[in-house]
Amino acid sequence: MPDFYSVLYSHPLSVWTVAFRILVITLCSGAIGFERGYRGRAAGLRTHILVGIGAAVTALTGIYAVDNLHFAEADPLRISAQVISGIGFLGVGTILIRGKSTVTGLTTAAGLWMTATIGIAVGMGFYSVALICTAVAFIAFAFLTKFERSGKYARSSMKVYVECIDITRLNELMDTLTSPEYGLREIEITPARSGIANHIGIEATVLLRKKMVRKDQVKKIAQLDTVLCAIESV
Repeated sequence: MPDFYSVLYSHPLSVWTVAFRILVITLCSGAIGFERGYRGRAAGLRTHILVGIGAAVTALTGIYAVDNLHFAEADPLRISAQVISGIGFLGVGTILIRGKSTVTGLTTAAGLWMTATIGIAVGMGFYSVALICTAVAFIAFAFLTKFERSGKYARSSMKVYVECIDITRLNELMDTLTSPEYGLREIEITPARSGIANHIGIEATVLLRKKMVRKDQVKKIAQLDTVLCAIESV
């Protein structure tokens, strides 16, 4: 077995080096994808791993073409450059527009793009930047959400899911929820998450007034007699 340094940076590429780089990007992209999947996002563990590996393979293929096929004037990053622009089409699939002004999925789309760039870095053997970026991305996804919602970055609204227990009383519930007391806006009717027949789900934005506690407002909605549950959407 070759020594560790030759595994990291063999030239031309050896099977050990290729396998090691694929393993590294699998772990890096898997960490980001696991966090996204844990939060129920459209692009989760498998999607991020496939994006990361695919990007790494394009970088490895460019290096192989120059080293082994003797394309002396070829640019090994030309294939990888197409990944940066092409990944946008996949990212668009995670972005949803709710109501007239609410957009969700931008963070996940940005995560997919960053995963692709990390894959290119690993494929080229730039391990340090790949590992640092993976750590920063994971911290941003996992911990900065609470920071955004605290202090001067606090939002004046929150996303909630409400489940109505009787579809025949939906209009009654909607009249209540859209009143100034509850302040729901940008309402979207969805299938009930519980799967119970005759139930209906409501995805909405709650406008928060000064000194209004988020948890108390959600609890207040949940106590309505037509509501099975109310939870804040992350």
